[in-house]
Amino acid sequence: MTDVTGPVTTSVEDGVAVLRFDDGKANVLSFAAIESFSAALDRAEAEAQSVCIVGREGKLCAGFDLSVMSAGMDAAQELVATGGRLLMRIYQHPQPVAVAVTGHALAAGALLVLSCDVRIGADVPAKIGLNETSIGMPLPLFAVALAEDRLVRSALVEATLAARVYAPKDAVAVGYLDSVVSVEEVEGAAIAEARRLGTYSARAYAQTKEVLRSDTIARVRERGTADLARFTVEPPT
Repeated sequence: MTDVTGPVTTSVEDGVAVLRFDDGKANVLSFAAIESFSAALDRAEAEAQSVCIVGREGKLCAGFDLSVMSAGMDAAQELVATGGRLLMRIYQHPQPVAVAVTGHALAAGALLVLSCDVRIGADVPAKIGLNETSIGMPLPLFAVALAEDRLVRSALVEATLAARVYAPKDAVAVGYLDSVVSVEEVEGAAIAEARRLGTYSARAYAQTKEVLRSDTIARVRERGTADLARFTVEPPT
């Protein structure tokens, strides 16, 4: 059975909950998209052994919904907080989570990539990275925490403070992606990897992931609310 809930279409395919993200535009993390992803993860836990997130052609996610981000600080803070909770939920989801990075993954889109266990990119002209500081947005604590955990240490400053974005093959070198395959193969490769990991002991996988990520999760829980209270958006100089 296929569920279509807002921008995310969910189907369980031989044990893999496949979450296809397509809002018909740039694939932004809107309130509707966040709600759709949350419902899809609920279904995955109930009906599947693993998860695979798949973007639309040329786009995984363009970041938070700019119509909300430009509607005032209260709206922006609420969206970033809600999106942060989703990203941390994916990051600590007990099942294996793979992602098919079908194209651009910028700002919160890059964070969606970092939150997944296995990241397979398409060999296409795409931009992947945290460009927030270049567009007048600070990186919230949960974003920095994800970057620190998943990116190589030597690239952390250029990837965060310097807002560098990467082509898919360069994104492998700094830790955004694990591998790059042809655009024709990317969805199948990501689903196959999710299926393979889904054959592992569910208890062993979930417990090991919890241990690996517990320090990062605790840090975000302890300091995240205070950090988001000072989140602001301003035009770049």
